[in-house]
Amino acid sequence: MDLEAAGGASAGHGKRWRGESWRATLLLAYQSLGVVYGDVATSPLYVYKSAFAGDDIQHSAGNEEIYGVLSFVFWTLTLITLLKYVLIVLRADDGGEGGTFALYSLICRHVRAGLLPGGGTRDELMEEDKAMGRHGERPVSRVRAVFEKYRVLQRLLLLFALLGTCMVIGDGVLTPAVSVFSAVSGLELSMEKEQHKYIELPVACAILVCLFALQHYGTHKVGFLFAPIVCIWLLCISAIGLYNIIHWDHHVYRALSPYYMYQFLKKTQTGGWMSLGGILLCVTGSEAMYADLGHFSQSSIQIAFISVVYPALVLAYMGQAAFISQHHNFESSYHIGFYVSVPESLRWPVLVIAILAAVVGSQAIITGTFSIIKQCSSLSCFPGVKIVHTSSTVHGQIYIPEINWMLMVLCLAVTIGFRDTKHLANAQGLAVITVMLVTTCLMSLVIVLCWNKSIFLALVFLLFFGTIEVLYFSASLVKFHEGAWVPITLSFIFMVVMCVWHYGTIKKYEFDVQNKVSVNWLLNLGPSLGIVRVRGIGLIHTELMSGIPAIFSHFVTNLPAFHQVLVFLCVKSVPVPHVQPEERFLVGRIGPKEYRLYRVIVRYGYRDVQKDDLEFEKELVSNIAEFIRSSGEYDKNGFMADTDKPSEKLSLVSTGIPLWEEDGDLDASVSPHKEVDPQNIAPKRKKARFMIPKSAQVDSEVRRELQELMDAREAGMSFILGHSYMKAKSGSSFIKRIVINFFYEFLRKNSRGPAYAANIPHASTLEVGMVYQV
Repeated sequence: MDLEAAGGASAGHGKRWRGESWRATLLLAYQSLGVVYGDVATSPLYVYKSAFAGDDIQHSAGNEEIYGVLSFVFWTLTLITLLKYVLIVLRADDGGEGGTFALYSLICRHVRAGLLPGGGTRDELMEEDKAMGRHGERPVSRVRAVFEKYRVLQRLLLLFALLGTCMVIGDGVLTPAVSVFSAVSGLELSMEKEQHKYIELPVACAILVCLFALQHYGTHKVGFLFAPIVCIWLLCISAIGLYNIIHWDHHVYRALSPYYMYQFLKKTQTGGWMSLGGILLCVTGSEAMYADLGHFSQSSIQIAFISVVYPALVLAYMGQAAFISQHHNFESSYHIGFYVSVPESLRWPVLVIAILAAVVGSQAIITGTFSIIKQCSSLSCFPGVKIVHTSSTVHGQIYIPEINWMLMVLCLAVTIGFRDTKHLANAQGLAVITVMLVTTCLMSLVIVLCWNKSIFLALVFLLFFGTIEVLYFSASLVKFHEGAWVPITLSFIFMVVMCVWHYGTIKKYEFDVQNKVSVNWLLNLGPSLGIVRVRGIGLIHTELMSGIPAIFSHFVTNLPAFHQVLVFLCVKSVPVPHVQPEERFLVGRIGPKEYRLYRVIVRYGYRDVQKDDLEFEKELVSNIAEFIRSSGEYDKNGFMADTDKPSEKLSLVSTGIPLWEEDGDLDASVSPHKEVDPQNIAPKRKKARFMIPKSAQVDSEVRRELQELMDAREAGMSFILGHSYMKAKSGSSFIKRIVINFFYEFLRKNSRGPAYAANIPHASTLEVGMVYQV
């Protein structure tokens, strides 16, 4: 099995925009404004307010503090967002996809450091390289050799990627709360003080409830509104900023000099360092640019940021600083916010636009959280959840009900619990900078291991951006008691869930490998396998890519009959975002032809959409038929190994034999003019016929095998699934017993089964229970 081929094929999907015209690129750049930049575009609502919150720094008449904060905001936005993400990190796409897990899977495929069962473990990757003759193809650098040698480094790499993923989920809880509450806080300048205190919180909570309640409609239903809203918002803040610069302080541009950062830290010292946690929020949402790379092209995201978003944000921050520099007699720090710099006659319209922009920004991070959860679930690092695809054309637009309502409850909890932007901003800042640190570290490994650049260049990248981010991280962490404990707590909970699920899945996979039955045992049973072979196709699901699963021996030992055609089906999630349809199926034969035993490995990327049961069955049978036909040609010309031997040889089947379905044979009781729901039609009611190409020289033996496969398909298809129960072995440590017997079993019982199992008709499913002692 060739993961590199799959990665290369998916890379073609990711680079599908290269041939597009400039007109198409500009259209994508416009669309990206509403999906990618809603979060970073709303950061002017709370950056200055968070920087001057509390007693860390005070705004003096000399304006050193406001100029210093502006200088920090400008250079942080320039170095982190523009230089690091837009110009460098966006180039590190995994087949066109971005995000923390994309970086991890990219590294794993180049280093053979996978730890994901059934989806690219280290042993599987090495076996695949050996089988494909690629073991001498890659240059082995010193860093790569160290990672492949030490298992502990591979585990640390996975934990590091999971940490970044957990912080992204935490950001999905905090960003809607911060954005919406900051937008609603504009009521404090438009209403009397005694009134706004009782209105802000209920209004913010109501908006959040509506936001999460509308998620099931999907981004595509309201997506056409997103880009105009963000465009209007960016135009609004840039115009207000330009007005404030001209009207109040046209010399504010001097603060763009790095000298003012030095002056700021020199005067404020510890207080200025602690205020960096609020300044950091100017780059919140930068990770979304990379995470949403799969929805847009690299050039469209770069064009949108450089030409529209970046200038608008710089003008907005400069305008706020210009206004505040001329107003020193505020009663409290909350007046050093965004709305105080808005002309009084425009505050209500700006308030409405800000709330809409905050909703758009929140929508983007919520959708990004759904995508992260789906990636983790596909790679066995998160319990199974229900994934609803809300768009028939854009595969990345998904909705996960369980995660959506969990995010809503947590978001409302932190909003009601803190009731101010100070603590919410402290919490969000720590989550944002932790994800950025993880991205910097993983990116430095990509530079060495994937781009084959010098280790010196990787160290320069790591030290330069790492030093900046560590400075911000320390400033955020010091506010642990003032809200920063929230993302740490959330990340710890999600990390425990992911680690327990991953550990239990690994142990289950190892049990399957250790207890699998050899092919020789099966062949010694004879063509009939020692049992009665009845009509139909039996699909035995297994996580194994070789050998016979213990569930099959357990089944045939206790039951006297089985299907005339047996297919050992392995549905595998591989650590690449997409697998092309022509590279999805690997088909092989187990034993001689008369046994009618086949092995099929179906590969899906972590961003692929699995088909429903009818389409999947048709495609599966079609590819097996093509394998039978092509293997007959190989046998005739002497190209294929002797299949009478117990060894297996899997072949990549690029195009299956076409199937023709007769609609009249669906059901005798169904009117041909009545609409039929495909979900309610059993597979055996579909008649399929193989269209063997006339040009193909098919002998009678191959035609007989194809006919038997067709007859078995018409008789019906049954799915044999294992229903496992995990139990720690006697004598295991106390921690292992707690993890396996309680935590993992609790997660397994409350999680959904595999995605393909959800589409299987209950009448065609047979579950075989087994106890796994690990």
